[in-house]
Amino acid sequence: MNGLRGLAWLLAMQSLGELLSRGLKLPFPGPVIGMLLLLLALRLPLVREPVAACANFLLSHLSLLFVPVGVGVMTHLGLLGQYGVRMLVVIVLSTWTGLAVTVLVLRTFKEPGDA
Repeated sequence: MNGLRGLAWLLAMQSLGELLSRGLKLPFPGPVIGMLLLLLALRLPLVREPVAACANFLLSHLSLLFVPVGVGVMTHLGLLGQYGVRMLVVIVLSTWTGLAVTVLVLRTFKEPGDA
C-alpha cells in the first residue's frame, strides 16, 4: 500500500508540474518542474518513505521496462536496417557533443584554486 502512495505522489508531482508549466506558460516541460517539486517534497518523511517504496519496486522490476523497447526494435527492424548507420552517427555525435559541452561548462565554472 505504501508503494501505491509513492506512485500517487510521483503522479501528483508530475501533474502539478504540468499545471504550473501550462498555466504560467513557463519555458520548462511539466515533468521537469514536477521533478523539482518532488525534490523539495522528498525532505518530508510523509513523501520520502512511500516514494522510496515505489522506487524500490520499480528498480526491482527494471528489466521489464526494457521489453517494449526490444519489441519496438524488432517490429521496426527494416527501418533500423535502412537508417541504422545514420542513427548510429547521430547517437555518437550527440553523445560526444553533450560530453564536450559538459567539459566546457565545468572548465568555465571551475574555481581558480582547483587543479
